[in-house]
Amino acid sequence: MNELLPSPTGSGPTISDVARVAGVSIRTVSRVLNQSPKVNGETRQRIQDAIAALDFRPSLRARAFAKGRSFLIGLAHHDRNALVLESVQRGVGEEAIRRGYEVICHAVPLDDGRAADDLLAFCRRSRVDGLVVMPPVSDLRDLPGRLAAEGTPAVAVSAVPVEGYGAVLVSPERAAAAEVARHLLAQGHRRIAMITGPQDMVTAIERRTGFVAALAEVGVALTGEAEGDYSLASGIAAARRLLSGAALPTAIFAANDIMAAAVLKVAAERAIAVPGALSVAGFDGSPLAEMLTPSLTTVVRPLGEMAGVATRHLIDLIDGQPLAPAAEPPLTLRVAQSTAGPRVPQD
Repeated sequence: MNELLPSPTGSGPTISDVARVAGVSIRTVSRVLNQSPKVNGETRQRIQDAIAALDFRPSLRARAFAKGRSFLIGLAHHDRNALVLESVQRGVGEEAIRRGYEVICHAVPLDDGRAADDLLAFCRRSRVDGLVVMPPVSDLRDLPGRLAAEGTPAVAVSAVPVEGYGAVLVSPERAAAAEVARHLLAQGHRRIAMITGPQDMVTAIERRTGFVAALAEVGVALTGEAEGDYSLASGIAAARRLLSGAALPTAIFAANDIMAAAVLKVAAERAIAVPGALSVAGFDGSPLAEMLTPSLTTVVRPLGEMAGVATRHLIDLIDGQPLAPAAEPPLTLRVAQSTAGPRVPQD
């Protein structure tokens, strides 16, 4: 390999510097940067070594011009939970950067009936090469067809199979919620209540359906139920309703960790010991679950990993490559300090 010398311009290393150090043409370096198969293994390795030695970073604008792409990926979401969104952004970003793409996040409004129009306008405006679509946006019925008609590749994450996307990663939330019910039942609880998510969202419906069905398997019905919108305020209001009256539940399952935190807050206000007098479980496995006292029993939903796999599939679609096999990360119940058996055995 040629001696490492600074760029004659005095600026950062250029593609010409890489070619000079590797002893190849600029065109050959360009082929390696664009993942062309027309370079043999030894030459490819020599170029990659030169790139690493020079700490060369190819210009995104130059690559985009050469390939007729933007090398931008859109992340479409409607998630007000910063803890969950941060995990998703990290998962998408790490995989995108590894493959030479950048990410633009777009929060899709769902309350005006024009969500698909809004997202399509974003795609045209930003010129993204494709989309990773998270729930609940991924559950919009007309969205996959409209994206396909626009020629925008898209991969979705959803709680149920969805037709029309290039690939879909299914998060089995019904089965995971059923595991929460079985855990509480195994501890001896029979007076069990639930704070659901908004029942116009697929994720919320799946969680409620799985939880209620698992209780019904042993002849147990919900003692109480209240609907929230995944926010702390709605969780507090729901918890206050469920923890009023004479016959209180001995366990409450909240459909996300934030609303479960609200239950702990209301229980503390009313001097209800957790888990002594009340067991509490959540859903998401967010960092919040381990920050709380007591630590929260919760379903760990590895959205960051799912988003990373979805991004890998999306870039494969954009690049015209077959989708690389990838196992869908499982949802798991993490038992912590917030659940225990009831003080008095229940029939």
